[in-house]
Parts: sequence; C-alpha cells; structure tokens
Amino acid sequence: MKKQIVLSVICAGILAAPSFAQLGMFTKDQRIAITREWKGERFEDGRPKVPDEVLNRLKNTTAEEAWDTLRKRGYHLQFEGDWKTVNVKPGDRLIGRAVTVQFVPLRPDLNTYINDKGKEENRIGRGQNSWVISTLVKGDVMVVDLYGKIKDGTIIGDNLGTSMMTKTGTGLVVNGAVRDPSGLSEIEGFKVFTRDFDPSFLADATLLGWNLPIRIGQATVLPGDVVLSDPDGVVFIPPQLAEEVADESELTELRDDWGHTMLREQKYNPGQIDGQWTPAMIDEFNRWAASKGSKLRMKTPNQ
Repeated sequence: MKKQIVLSVICAGILAAPSFAQLGMFTKDQRIAITREWKGERFEDGRPKVPDEVLNRLKNTTAEEAWDTLRKRGYHLQFEGDWKTVNVKPGDRLIGRAVTVQFVPLRPDLNTYINDKGKEENRIGRGQNSWVISTLVKGDVMVVDLYGKIKDGTIIGDNLGTSMMTKTGTGLVVNGAVRDPSGLSEIEGFKVFTRDFDPSFLADATLLGWNLPIRIGQATVLPGDVVLSDPDGVVFIPPQLAEEVADESELTELRDDWGHTMLREQKYNPGQIDGQWTPAMIDEFNRWAASKGSKLRMKTPNQ
C-alpha cells in the first residue's frame, strides 16, 4: 500500500499542470521550497518576483558591489565573467528576473519523451528553445545553460531575439552561443551575454526543463534570481538579498560622493576618508545624506 502511495505522488508530480510543471521536470512546490527564503510576491508557477522598484534601484549597482554584499552573506559563487556581448555599451546594465533554462546533450530516448511532453502540454514552436521564449514576460531574463556548446549550440538568432525583446525588454545570458550577431545588434536595447557566435542552428541538444536550478560557469542560478551585469560580467543575486544589495550599493555611492566633497573642500585628508571614519564623521555623513533625501544611514561602531 505504501509503495502505491509513493508511486501516486511521483506520477502526480510528473503530470502536474503545464503552467506549473514546465515539462514535468520541476514543480511549483519545488520552486517555492528551494527559494523559501524569499517572502514576497511570486509568479503563478512559484518563481520569486522581485519588485520593479528594487530592479530600478539596482541600475547603478556594480557587479563588485553586489558581489561584496553576497559574499558577506555566504554566497561566494554568484559571479561569472568572460563573455562576448551584443548591444552592451559602457555603463549599460542588464537587469531582470532569471528564467533559468537547462539543455543537455541529445539522447534520443530522452528527447522523444520531452517532445511528447511538449505536445501534451501544447507547447508553442517547432524548436524546444521557442517553448521557453513563448512564456516570457516583461522584466524576465532568459539564463540558459547550454553547457558551453558553440557549434550547433546557438540558442537564438535575430527572429527569436526580436520576440524575446518584445516580451521582456531585457536580454539574454547563455552558456553557449547565438547566431547572427549583426541582426541581433539591430534589436535596440537587447543585451546579449554569450560565450561565442556561430552561424549554425541549434542541434543535438535537448531541453531538460526551465525554471529549475542551473549552473552558469562557477555560479548556481535559481529561478527568480536577479540578473545584474556590468563590464566585469554577470552576477546572479538571490531574490531575498536584492533589496539589501540595492541599499548597500546606494550607501556606497553616497559615501563616495560625500568623501569626494570633503576632499575638494579640504575638510578631511585622504587618510581620514580612506580609513576608519570616526563617529563624528559618520554623524556628519548621515546628516548630509538626509539632506540629499536618502533614508539610508551609516551605523557607528557602537550601534
């Protein structure tokens, strides 16, 4: 009897509703469980939905600032560099909520199962990559593990890129390749981070699922992570830490502005600004920050 119950639970997970199961590889309950430290709003399938306000506050945050905050919280492996880019100019940021996508090398029996599930769930498009793109919404960033595949590892060209930009207004991160970088470069605002470019089409790869944990280089990425890029590379911010990253980044910027002001006015010397601030300096900075309309405050050592 116990074996029958276990089998019934497994089958229920595999045959869950399409909008939640997404090929039956990862369920809504599992997404909620692995992101349980996030206490805010979620998408229908369980993916964390960091507010637009927080995403907007991160637009001037550097990867280094984000990395520093995450490292203090025990997240040491959330950054990945060494990208080729399209439509990424100095000062540009790619910011959005991760839709994670996992591909594996083609195995015919698994691929047949995936295609059967696609038909059963009425997935849209001839290619498995287009199934994911059809589900994207504003603010999403598709983050794809294509295991570094370049030839026959092109996740999109300019047609799918146009669709992605129309739906999300953001861009793409792919541990693999894209095709037609010239065409992609004409999609204004569509920021692409890729390992390389290749003229081939996607082949000999199978979509395992999406909105499940994936690996991008040294980083583990979960659905709903905040994707943030700068010239150094891409950092993947756990949703529960996104607001803290924004706070610390803004406080760092305010500290730098105040420090530069004090140096120009010759009120303090470089050793004082670069060293440990005294309680009096911290109090002076906090009053200055308040005069600029900021609600952020530095704490003195005894606080």
